[in-house]
Amino acid sequence: MKISPIRNEKDYQAALDRLELIFDAKQGTPEGDELEILSILIDRYENEHFPIEMPDPIEAIKFRMDQMGMKQKDLADIVGFKSRVSEILNGKRKLTLSMIRSLNKTLRIPTEVLVQDY
Repeated sequence: MKISPIRNEKDYQAALDRLELIFDAKQGTPEGDELEILSILIDRYENEHFPIEMPDPIEAIKFRMDQMGMKQKDLADIVGFKSRVSEILNGKRKLTLSMIRSLNKTLRIPTEVLVQDY
């Protein structure tokens, strides 16, 4: 097992190719250890070179509502009046701290997503 840092696209592709070969390695074996280390290195490289930005708060709310089969009227129970829900989803009203807390608790949307500027 020869492990080295992933410094460029060529190293990254080689690590992915090797990972694919040993993907089913059993934990506690030399190949299992190699798999674990390669996974960490690949994850680090991807986080540095291909970062995934957080979603827009309103889009996150809409997405979660869709996942849960919710309608705008269902969201009124969480943030207040139906008219307020419409204003929020159309970007005319900002989320308040109490709304963010309620959305986090009820819809399980991370607060770091909901507190972003939009």
